[in-house]
Amino acid sequence: MNIKPLADRVLVEPAPAEEKTAGGIYIPDTAKEKPQRGTVVAVGPGKKDEPTTVKPGDLVLYGKYSGTELNVEGSDYLMMRESDILAIV
Repeated sequence: MNIKPLADRVLVEPAPAEEKTAGGIYIPDTAKEKPQRGTVVAVGPGKKDEPTTVKPGDLVLYGKYSGTELNVEGSDYLMMRESDILAIV
């Protein structure tokens, strides 16, 4: 992939949506929720006074409506600021 985030931006590949509940009930496509976890694919260099703390390969949690959705070469990604990331798992 040729995407290199700028400044404090992070490129995240969202985890797939849950297919069934803990009780074993299958969830239809129309009722699936957006995942709130994903894997960091690429990281920008950071701001002048704040280097980035996440690195490629980290599993992260982010807000439900964070980031901008991108579709590159048939894969879905999210481009977001590092401040939108809530935790590293």
